[in-house]
Amino acid sequence: QVQLVESGGGLVQAGGSLRLSCAASGIIFSRYNMGWYRQAPGKQRELVARTTNDGGTNYADSVKGRFTISRDNANNTVYLQMNSLKPTDTAVYLCNAVHALFHTNYWGQGTQVTVSS
Repeated sequence: QVQLVESGGGLVQAGGSLRLSCAASGIIFSRYNMGWYRQAPGKQRELVARTTNDGGTNYADSVKGRFTISRDNANNTVYLQMNSLKPTDTAVYLCNAVHALFHTNYWGQGTQVTVSS
């Protein structure tokens, strides 16, 4: 049974920082591209950041220079360090795993991030 469990969300003031974690189980973590998406009320889900199974990364333009994605293959965990948070970053943040070869796709349940002005 595959599980992606996010943690680390919460309420923070603008300019603050949060670190999200996503612990994966039931998959061979090192074979998966891992991503963080977010969905705000009334808006489409959007990619925030992604790390490939070979360590490459890419970011949405809106978070470049503020957010950093990293992965720990030994502990089956992907992180999202979020700095200089803005109210526009408020959303549910979801963890995503996609097999690098077969494209099998899994989602976590999400963690709420709220940034107050």
